[in-house]
Amino acid sequence: MNLLEQQAANRRKTWLVMILFTGFLLLIGAGVDLFVIGNGVTFVPVASIAALAVGGGQAWWSLQNGDRSVLASASAVPLTTELAAATTDEDRLRYRQLQNVVEEMAIASGIPVPATYVIPDDDPNAFATGRDPAHASLAVTRGLLRALNREELQGVVAHEMGHIRNFDIRLMTVVAALVGAVVLLADWSARAMRFGGGRGRSRRDGNGGGMAGLAFFGIWIVAMILAPLIANLLAMAVSRRREYQADATGAELTRNPMGLAHALEKIEDAVDPTPSIKRGTAHLCIADPLGRHLNDRQGAWADLWATHPPMARRIAALKAMAYEPDTASATQTAPR
Repeated sequence: MNLLEQQAANRRKTWLVMILFTGFLLLIGAGVDLFVIGNGVTFVPVASIAALAVGGGQAWWSLQNGDRSVLASASAVPLTTELAAATTDEDRLRYRQLQNVVEEMAIASGIPVPATYVIPDDDPNAFATGRDPAHASLAVTRGLLRALNREELQGVVAHEMGHIRNFDIRLMTVVAALVGAVVLLADWSARAMRFGGGRGRSRRDGNGGGMAGLAFFGIWIVAMILAPLIANLLAMAVSRRREYQADATGAELTRNPMGLAHALEKIEDAVDPTPSIKRGTAHLCIADPLGRHLNDRQGAWADLWATHPPMARRIAALKAMAYEPDTASATQTAPR
């Protein structure tokens, strides 16, 4: 699969997950409106509209202020401040190099230069945040600047530029709002059922609607119970797909997939977690900052629960773009 084919496949899979996400939200909302509010007949989806309004409000606040909260939680410092405070020529060179690389990749991607920050952490990592390319921020750790050469740093910055250019930063905010709306609907319906608001109505709905009504009621109950779990699984699926897409975009911008591949290998070798980056923003990072081993595994279980795709698979995909053999995989599969 070439670069363009991979990008197209990632877009299709992301939209499929988003459609499933929206459909699941509508299923929960329809059940609340029918069995809790509407006495079996509803003309206005009150619960769905209310939950979407609250979720939309949360999304709007996050789009306006979320990037500042994320940067503050990671103790990120503006690059200009770090550059002015640099006490050694080596640190000053690293910060100048980061500034130059960010400007180069902004030109290559055709977007404004994002505000650039440095996180005082020794573990190599990076993330992008904001609401659109004109209001975006990019943050890297000091450990990343120390671990990577210029070519590898360019690959990481291009990856984050891919998130910005592809509007992943906005997409993940919308996904977070959908998760909030699903959980809110499930909580409302559970409270109403607990206090008896939907018992009589549900019984009459089942009798009036026959087997179809009973079947939908059963599906809705199961969906309501599993709503928080399913919503988070769908959100993680979107996050994983966008990492593959950003890798492909980074390779496109640099015309050098091996730069990013070598950077990911170095990031993978740094096994320590990134304590400055909190759990709530882990999905934004180029690598899992919590150091969870689940993200390194492959298979159905890891595909369900991991926030990031396996690093080995990402590196292999980048090497395939550069027509380079994946020596690690070959070593694992070679006969002894």
